[in-house]
Amino acid sequence: MKDIKKHFPASQEHVYLNTASCGLLSETLVKWRHQNDLNLMQGGSIFRDTHKTHIKEIRQDVAQFFGTTPDTVALIPNFSFGINAIIDSLPINSKVLLLSGDYPSVNWPFEFREFDICYAQIDAYLEQNIETAIAQHQPDIFAFSMVQYISGITMDLPFLKKLKRDHPELLLIGDGTQFLGTTKFDFATSGVDVLAGSCYKWMLSGYGNGVALVQPEAQQKLRPKTVGFNSADAAFSKRDSLAFIGRLEPGHQDTMNYGSLGESVRFMTRLGQKEIENHLNQLSIKAKEAFEALGLLDDMVVKRTGHSTIFNLKGDEVLFQKLKENNIICSLRGNGIRVSFHIYNTITDLDFLISVLKNE
Repeated sequence: MKDIKKHFPASQEHVYLNTASCGLLSETLVKWRHQNDLNLMQGGSIFRDTHKTHIKEIRQDVAQFFGTTPDTVALIPNFSFGINAIIDSLPINSKVLLLSGDYPSVNWPFEFREFDICYAQIDAYLEQNIETAIAQHQPDIFAFSMVQYISGITMDLPFLKKLKRDHPELLLIGDGTQFLGTTKFDFATSGVDVLAGSCYKWMLSGYGNGVALVQPEAQQKLRPKTVGFNSADAAFSKRDSLAFIGRLEPGHQDTMNYGSLGESVRFMTRLGQKEIENHLNQLSIKAKEAFEALGLLDDMVVKRTGHSTIFNLKGDEVLFQKLKENNIICSLRGNGIRVSFHIYNTITDLDFLISVLKNE
């Protein structure tokens, strides 16, 4: 990740440790967005008439990036839209397993409907808790975040594959908002049936774009109620033979927002997904060691072997203000201070944070 900061001005102006809240835009992406607006301004419908080809290219690039095929990729405005559309395609008498304390936009859409809800606890033994809850409650659906937004606890990917093998009829629905863009991920073989996510964080694409990845087998079980003329590719003759993905894209698709996603996918592809994953793993390991030595981590994080690059540090408003005074950008979350590292962060950033924490 050498010289990555030069692409992200905010990472040069600040010690930016807040991607879990808002990912940064690159100079390259902003230039592309400006040119896209100029093209629309100067050409109007002449430019807009090219959007179908553009959207198709974006879908293909996204599919390749996430190890799947274009017919499993829906381009959605955000995770919340996607998850609500998916949920409304489920049988209303389904039993749903959730994680207690998971991100509200994961749990609320289920809790606000008339599903039979049960819960597993988020702690050091997350996967064991899930297996116990499944054995006890026999749910039809398990919905969860791939990475917990407060603690940074990560769902074990081999565990999800095994879970799907052991319970092939269990529908696995994941929120990838804090996950997509952090590792080389192959959706087709992941065991997850549906993975949706907003892309303004780790995908560095700005707001207004996201993805919903839906396995072919899951598409046969879901009946989305969302629909619009774009669902039929603006053809009256296709009204009664709509493709599944079209049902999640009912209206006009915005080439600015989804084009931003496409540009970010290409940027991250050039960097190399494995290189990104290795860089973040190195930061995560060093950060966890340092934070644990300072006694700043919850026991449930300390006891787990793997972790994301999101950490919730023990601290209060006073410490948070001190970090801000030292130009460290982070967030108050839960009972502590959340810091998060991405490709534009370095060991130097981590060392500076630790030096401030030691002098607290």
